[in-house]
Amino acid sequence: MTEAEPVFDNLRALFINCTLKRSPERSNTEGLLELSAGIMRHHGVEVDSIRAIDHDIAVGVWPDMTEHGWATDEWPQLYQRVLAANILVLAGPIWLGDNSSVMKHVIERLYGCSSLLNDAGQYAYYGRTGGCLITGNEDGVKHCAMDVLYSLQHLGYTIPPQADAGWIGSIGPGPSYLDPDSGGPDNDFTNRNTTFMTYNLMHVAAMLDRAGGFPAYGNQRTEWDAGCRPHFENPEHR
Repeated sequence: MTEAEPVFDNLRALFINCTLKRSPERSNTEGLLELSAGIMRHHGVEVDSIRAIDHDIAVGVWPDMTEHGWATDEWPQLYQRVLAANILVLAGPIWLGDNSSVMKHVIERLYGCSSLLNDAGQYAYYGRTGGCLITGNEDGVKHCAMDVLYSLQHLGYTIPPQADAGWIGSIGPGPSYLDPDSGGPDNDFTNRNTTFMTYNLMHVAAMLDRAGGFPAYGNQRTEWDAGCRPHFENPEHR
């Protein structure tokens, strides 16, 4: 029996490209990102994409840094695009064996909004799913992915199985993902992992969407602050 091809046309995905290159300079990370985004579009997912370095995102860990001494900050507007997405994929290159400075900057700003709450009194990112894509010419894909996925789950994102993928060329100077003769776009290992990651993100996002979000019992900040604390004795809220 052949399983019917799934449809995910009620989902939205946001890809944040954390390359160090401003548009319109070619981004190798965007090349891999588009493989995942293309699969999502094929299944009806509404895909949004941001190249973070093209935006004036202030440094800091508050939702709006103009309230903390910065003249401008585009993050509050970008954050609305984050909230509109069922799926968030952070994508970026490896530098010195670690995530790019832009990736760290984006994660800091995501963290700055993590104390905000949703309508159920949970942290705002609950009910959303996250993953990551990593590219580079040096070792570190798994290390970078580990950092990103830990950060996303700590903020409240649900992480599916195998929610990361990446490509690296030979260690040291050499062709990048989109360069001629790199073998990047034809690499079976990368294509397989990116495909599995993409479908797993869509499957989990669809399950959360059908469930109306992540179950709101035992994890509501509003209830905890009001003194209603599951599993802890509280004479005033029996």
